[in-house]
Amino acid sequence: MIYVLIEREIAAEMQCSYEEAARKILTCAYRTVGFIEGQTYIEKGNPLRRFTLSKWQSELHWQHWYTSEERRAQMTLLTPLMMREERIIILEMAT
Repeated sequence: MIYVLIEREIAAEMQCSYEEAARKILTCAYRTVGFIEGQTYIEKGNPLRRFTLSKWQSELHWQHWYTSEERRAQMTLLTPLMMREERIIILEMAT
């Protein structure tokens, strides 16, 4: 099992558009094989910095979603709303 942390910084004038696009991409992820759960967070004191933490059965499941045509299509809507490219960190349980 792995966790994926995605950090995004959105343009101030794009907050409403970002919310809608981010919900759509997370909804698509929910339907993906291997997806377990996901939550979104806002940095306290900086509403333009967003984080999504998702839980996957394996890194292979995550990679399948990450490289999928469906995610690419959703990201074409989301990317123009961001200040910079998203940052993705793969996490696993410490032993």
